[in-house]
Amino acid sequence: LVGFHPNPQLAKPGEDLRPLLRALSELPATRVVIISGRDRATLQSWLGDLPIDFIAEHGVWLRTAGEDWQLFQQLRNDWKRELRPVLELYVARTAGSFIEEKDYSLVWHYRRADADLGEGRAREMMAHLSFMTANTDLQVLEGNKVVEIKNAGINKGTAAARWLARYQPAFTLALGDDRTDEDTFRTLPETAYSVRVGTGARSLARYHLASPVAVRQLLRKLLG
Repeated sequence: LVGFHPNPQLAKPGEDLRPLLRALSELPATRVVIISGRDRATLQSWLGDLPIDFIAEHGVWLRTAGEDWQLFQQLRNDWKRELRPVLELYVARTAGSFIEEKDYSLVWHYRRADADLGEGRAREMMAHLSFMTANTDLQVLEGNKVVEIKNAGINKGTAAARWLARYQPAFTLALGDDRTDEDTFRTLPETAYSVRVGTGARSLARYHLASPVAVRQLLRKLLG
């Protein structure tokens, strides 16, 4: 719905998106769910007043429209004290990079860093953290200009599967633009319409759209 931005807090929905999401949610027998890696506080501040469902932090937090946030399952976050200094080391070595801390994950962003330096540091960090988290219940993920550490076994796909089992929709349309969205595509039934947004990435999705602009055009067509 929104393109990538060097500052993730500025990659927020524009005011033109809010009425579109509201209109979709008001269609008969229709539910809109936002599945995001964002923390729940950010999603709440951006779109929390809309009658839509949320899955935050890659599946850690779930909120049905009009209800309170709930944990997908009980998780640990005491590991952040040990691993955050590692991320701080890479911030010190990579100008333009920074850390985002969520309730149950840590994220190292390098979109504002020199491209070659950032990619090199990301490879180093992946190897470093993969060694440190071996034989633990943690997972290290590489996303679009980010490296994230989170609890293993919880992802967008597991949360989407629970949502689908609860509502059993007759029609499902899922759109995503990140590697982590592949977990959702993998979970969907064969009858679902899965769409990868963006260019150049291989995907499990059945269809492809070039940009968030094309996504909004598609959603407006669904409204008739």
